[in-house]
Amino acid sequence: MHPTLLTRALLTTAALTALAACGAQPQGDPERATTKAAGPAPVNPAKKRPAVDGLPGMPPVLDPKDVYAADRPNKLSPVVKDFPSRVYVPNTESDTVSVIDPKTYEVIETLHVGRQPQHVVPSWDMKTLWVNNNRGHTLTPIDPRTGKAGKAVEVHDPYNLYFTPNGKYAVVMASLDRELVFRDPHTMKRIKTEPVGCYGVNHADFSLDGRYFIVSCEFSGELLKVDTEKMKVIGQRKLPFEGAMPQDVKVSPDGKRFYVADMMADGMWIVDGDSFGKPRLLRTGKGCHGLYVSRDSREMYVSNRGEGTVSVFDFTKNRVTRKWNLPDGGSPDMGGVSADGKVLWLSGRYDAEVYAIDTRTGKQLARIPVGSGPHGLAVYPQPGRYSLGHTGIFR
Repeated sequence: MHPTLLTRALLTTAALTALAACGAQPQGDPERATTKAAGPAPVNPAKKRPAVDGLPGMPPVLDPKDVYAADRPNKLSPVVKDFPSRVYVPNTESDTVSVIDPKTYEVIETLHVGRQPQHVVPSWDMKTLWVNNNRGHTLTPIDPRTGKAGKAVEVHDPYNLYFTPNGKYAVVMASLDRELVFRDPHTMKRIKTEPVGCYGVNHADFSLDGRYFIVSCEFSGELLKVDTEKMKVIGQRKLPFEGAMPQDVKVSPDGKRFYVADMMADGMWIVDGDSFGKPRLLRTGKGCHGLYVSRDSREMYVSNRGEGTVSVFDFTKNRVTRKWNLPDGGSPDMGGVSADGKVLWLSGRYDAEVYAIDTRTGKQLARIPVGSGPHGLAVYPQPGRYSLGHTGIFR
C-alpha cells in the first residue's frame, strides 16, 4: 500500500476506535439511527396538558381556583378598551334603553327598541350589545363604540341570552316557549331547540370547565343541568321550598358551587354543580334577586328587591357579612359592577330609577330617573376575555 494511503487508513481506524470507546457511533450509523428512533420523544413544554380540561374550543382557564381571574379592575380587553364607559338600561314598560354616563350620573340618550326589553347582553366576542325584546320577539344590536342601535333580528321569546364558553352558540332562554334555543352567535339563526320540562327558564351560569351549565326555572321552582356540547338537559331538580321562584345564577370562584337567588325563599340556594345534589338555603333578604361578584373575587353583591337592600356575601366565610340599605328604599334588581370595581349599578325595577352604590362603603352615590320598568342593565365595557352573556358574565 502506498505510504500515504496507509497513514489515512490508520488514522480512520484510530478515529473509529475512539468513538467506540466513548460510546458514540459514527454519523449515519444504522444501529445508532434505530436506537434513537426507539428512544422516548423529548417533552415539549408548550404541549403540557392544561390545568383544566375545558370545553373544546374554550379559551384556557387562567386560574383553576378562580373562574373570575380575568375580571380584575380595569383589565380591559383590547377589543373594548376604547369603548366609552356607559350604563345601558332596558325599560320593559317604555320599550326603550336609557343610556347613562357613569361620570355624570345623567341619562345622555334614549334608544327606542322592541316590545318589553328585558336584558342588555354583551356578545361572546364583546363587540355587540344585544337588547332582548321579549314580547317583540327580536334582538336589537347596539354598537358599544358609538352607542347606536342597529337593525333588529327576529328571535322568538328572547327573555335572556347566553353564550357557550367556546363562542360556538348563543343560547336563548325562551321562557314562555319552554325552550333552550341554541343559535348562531352572530346571525342568530336557529341551530337546535331543546324543549325543557320546567316553566320559566331565565338565568344561568357555566361550570369552571364550561362543559355544563345550571339554569333556573322561575315559574316552576326548578333547576336544570345542561350538557353544553351535547346541547341537552341532563338533570332536573325541584327546589325544596313551596312557591320557590329562582332567579339569577352565579358559580363560585373555585367553580365548586352554584348560587341561585330566590325571590320567594328570600335567599340563595347553594348547590354542588358536579353532583347536582340537594341544595341548601342561605337567607339574604326579602326578594333576593341579582348576584354580582366583586373584582377581587372575594365577595358577591346580592340585591334584595323586596326590601331595598344589598347583602354582601363572603365566599371564604360562606356567610353574609354586611347589608346595605338604600336610604329611601327602592327595588334593586339586576345590574353589574363598574370596570374599576368601585361602583355597583342596579336597576330599580318598580321605581323607574337606577342606583349607583359605592362597593367599599355601601353608600348610595346616585339615584337616576329612567323609563318605566328598568330591568337587566349592562355596565359596559367590563374586564374579561369573553362574555358568557346575561348582563355581563366575563371570563
